[in-house]
Amino acid sequence: MKNTINWGIIGPGKIAKKFATDIRVVKNARLHAVASRSLEKAQEFARTFAAPHAFGSYEDLLTCPDLDAIYIATPHTSHHDHALLCLEAGLGVLCEKPFAVNEQQVQAMVQKAKEKEVFLMEAMWTRFLPTMSKTKTLLKEGVIGDLLSIRADFGFKAPYDSKNRIFNPNLAGGALLDIGIYPVFLALFLMGYPDEINVVARIGETGVDEEIGIIFNYHNGQMAHLHATVLAKTNTEAFIYGRKGTIHLPERWFNPTDIVLSFYDDRPSEKITFDYQSGGFEYEIEAASQAMLLGKAESEKMPLRFSIQLIRLLDAIRREIGLVYPMEVS
Repeated sequence: MKNTINWGIIGPGKIAKKFATDIRVVKNARLHAVASRSLEKAQEFARTFAAPHAFGSYEDLLTCPDLDAIYIATPHTSHHDHALLCLEAGLGVLCEKPFAVNEQQVQAMVQKAKEKEVFLMEAMWTRFLPTMSKTKTLLKEGVIGDLLSIRADFGFKAPYDSKNRIFNPNLAGGALLDIGIYPVFLALFLMGYPDEINVVARIGETGVDEEIGIIFNYHNGQMAHLHATVLAKTNTEAFIYGRKGTIHLPERWFNPTDIVLSFYDDRPSEKITFDYQSGGFEYEIEAASQAMLLGKAESEKMPLRFSIQLIRLLDAIRREIGLVYPMEVS
C-alpha cells in the first residue's frame, strides 16, 4: 500500500520555499518535482530542496513519472488555469489561497475535480494549525462562554509600485485578496456565513483596495470586526470575545504558537503554547497527503463547500466597494 505522496510544485517563489522547507518533516509526503517558466530557476530550486526533477514548463511537469499531486504557488490570477491543467491530467491539487479570483472560477475548479475524481483543496494553512483546532475546541467547550464577537486584523506596509502584484488590478491586487482573506476566514470558520455585510475601503490610485474595514452581522447578535491594510504595519492580532472571557491570538495570529485565555472574573489568565515541527505548512501538507492516501477527493477540515463559501464572501465584500478586476469585465 502506498504510504507517501510525491509532490510537484508549480511556481517556485517565496511561498513555495516555505512549502518545500516544511515538507521535509512530513512523513507521508516528499518533494518530487518543481516547475517554473524558467528551467534555470526550477533547477536551482530543485537543487536547494533536493527535488529529483525540474522542468521549464508546467505542461512538462505533468509528464513526470510517479507524480501524485501538485502544489500551486503561482499568483492567484493563474490559480484557475493551473488547477484545471493539473486536474485534467488526473493529479491531486493543493492550491494556494485565495483559491481563485472569484466564485465562478472556483466552481469550475470544483466541477473539474469531481469530473476527474481527483483531490482538490485550498491551501489555507492557518486552518490546519493546532492553534486553530484548539480555539475551536475551547469555544465548543464553552470555556469563554457564548461567543459574542471577533476582532481580527492583518496589516503590513508594502513599498508602493503600481506594477507590483499587491497594487496591480490586472493581478487582482489589493489588501482583501492578499491578506484580508485571513480575518475573513477566521470569522467564517468560527461564526459561519454572515447575514449582513458592511464594508468601507480606501481605494488607491491603481483602483484596488489598499485598506479595508469589514463588519459582519449575524442574526443571533454576533459580530465580526475585520481590518486589512497594505499601507501600515498593524499588530495583526485576533480577539475572540465570549460572555465569560476572551481568547487572544497574539501578533501574527494567522500563525500563532500561543493562545492566551483571560476571564472576566478573578481567575488568572492562561497561556497555551504549541511547538511546531517546522514553519507551520507541515500540517496542511500532512492533511492533504493523508486524504489522498485514503482515496478521498477533498479534505474533511477544509472541504470544498467551505472554500466556495469563502470565495463567495470575498466576492460579496468586493461588491460592497464596487471592486471589479479587469479580467472580470467581459
